[in-house]
Amino acid sequence: MSKFLTTTAVAAILAASLGGAHAQESVEVLHWWTSGGEAAALDVLKKDLESKGIAWQDMPVAGGGGTEAMTVLRARVTAGNAPTAVQMLGFDILDWAKEGALGNLDEIANAEGWDKVIPTALQQFSKYDGHWIAAPVNVHSTNWLWINKAALDAAGGKEPTNWDELVALLEAFKAQGITPVAHGGQAWQDATIFDGITLSLGTDFYKAAFIDLDPAALGSDKMKEAFDRMSVIRSYVDDNFSGRDWNLASAMVIEGKAGVQFMGDWAKGEFIKAGKTPGTDFVCMRFPGTQGAVTFNSDQFAMFNVSADKKAAQLQMASSIESPVFQSAFNVVKGSAPARTDVPDTDFDACGKKAIADLAEANANGTLFGSMAHGHANPAAVKNAIYDVVTRQFNGELTSEEAVQELVAAVAAVQ
Repeated sequence: MSKFLTTTAVAAILAASLGGAHAQESVEVLHWWTSGGEAAALDVLKKDLESKGIAWQDMPVAGGGGTEAMTVLRARVTAGNAPTAVQMLGFDILDWAKEGALGNLDEIANAEGWDKVIPTALQQFSKYDGHWIAAPVNVHSTNWLWINKAALDAAGGKEPTNWDELVALLEAFKAQGITPVAHGGQAWQDATIFDGITLSLGTDFYKAAFIDLDPAALGSDKMKEAFDRMSVIRSYVDDNFSGRDWNLASAMVIEGKAGVQFMGDWAKGEFIKAGKTPGTDFVCMRFPGTQGAVTFNSDQFAMFNVSADKKAAQLQMASSIESPVFQSAFNVVKGSAPARTDVPDTDFDACGKKAIADLAEANANGTLFGSMAHGHANPAAVKNAIYDVVTRQFNGELTSEEAVQELVAAVAAVQ
């Protein structure tokens, strides 16, 4: 009897332990969403999973472009301790897939019909060898201007429609005694401006240069013009821009200390977090000359190979990410457009509705392009080679002519 009781007690303890482990299923998530607006958006996903009994183990790594996060990830995977899910962009996802490090989401993706509602442009990075390996969270478009409404009104209230009007507006901001362009001197931020400038010189030009990597386009007079325009933008940036994080640049516009920021639509999250309203406190518009075209990136959660006992929580996380209800709630806060085509724009503000409409227009017109600056046009080696030239030219280390020559050589060297 004593032996029976002991055995029964041990069995009960094990059952309770296993039950507790199941109830405490968790996902460890590596990401770089650390600014106020980003953290608020991510909290939507955390709460959704917690409501389903899945604990969230947060692993934030600051750094807007994700470079620092990828360094941390490499160390974790090398040590045989990969996180459950990792926020990732573009070709970085495919690089990890090629290494065999990512899990398979086909079970949930097929059951929920992801193929029918996630745009093909996103699936290019969500799938590898025909299998789903990542869950896209959103579609960010990068060719935006974020303008302080009071400063714009003081300058006459007219949104610039071309390059000359943009320069005139920057001059007006300067005359008001504020910093015309809020900018952070980081390579990816410099490249974000260059993305907009290059796209404004023609969609065919952008595609040839940054998607097709055509040496003739990269070395053209039009590319020199793009670098010339970068020099003009540089002249309107304050002296303390070096190393400034993007959200701090957004704050300059929010607080009326600067006129405009050239940044992707994640910036809107900062304005909303600060209690600002589109059309009243700030204006969102496409980079002059780019209306009808969109450069995009898509935040996705790449799902790494995990042990069998963690698979259910991982699949539940993927399912929650693709839920239309979550897609709307998250992207309303984040400032981006949903990664699904069937999510209504009902709950989105004016900028959100514009983002969704612009995305649909560009997709229909064949002018939806992966962003060079944000890892969706070409692999990291090419992106980094372009970064280097763009930043050196922006900082005055290269003339426009030298930058064109360096750009052709740098891209050729890494292909």
